[in-house]
Amino acid sequence: MATANFRNDLVKELPYLRRFARGLCGDASLADDLVQDCVERALTKSHLYDPARPLRAWLYAVLRNIFVSNWRRNAKFVGAKTVDDLVGFEGSVAPEQDSNFSVAVITEALDTLPTQQREVLVLISLEEMSYKDASEIIGVPIGTIMSRLSRARAHLENILEKRGTTVLRRVK
Repeated sequence: MATANFRNDLVKELPYLRRFARGLCGDASLADDLVQDCVERALTKSHLYDPARPLRAWLYAVLRNIFVSNWRRNAKFVGAKTVDDLVGFEGSVAPEQDSNFSVAVITEALDTLPTQQREVLVLISLEEMSYKDASEIIGVPIGTIMSRLSRARAHLENILEKRGTTVLRRVK
């Protein structure tokens, strides 16, 4: 049975879980389902949590394991059709604003990355995890994390260059 402190700490981690799930799935509704499954499993398996380990890292590992299990079971995590998917091209008008353009371009490019590269990129770049924490969550050596991250960054940069987009900048 989960304690009140565990539940409160779990609630504080929900935005981070949702962001990580969105990075893995590429779809908001699937990400919400994944987070719900993760929270359910975390509550039922709370006795397995080691308080010496960061809760977020443990929850990321749980969420990732659920994602991988679903992906293997379904061959790939396929999104549900929305009303927008069913509507033809009649009457659509291109937006004139550029306010979220770079976010949309990066998100679209991120969705084209292989799952292994995308999850490492999300953990390291977006969630600001250390290589060590990411390697524990994914269950691979740190060198593999570094290799996947390098390939993901190169792949993402290549995709954006092909589209003529320069929304990324190099930080050293």
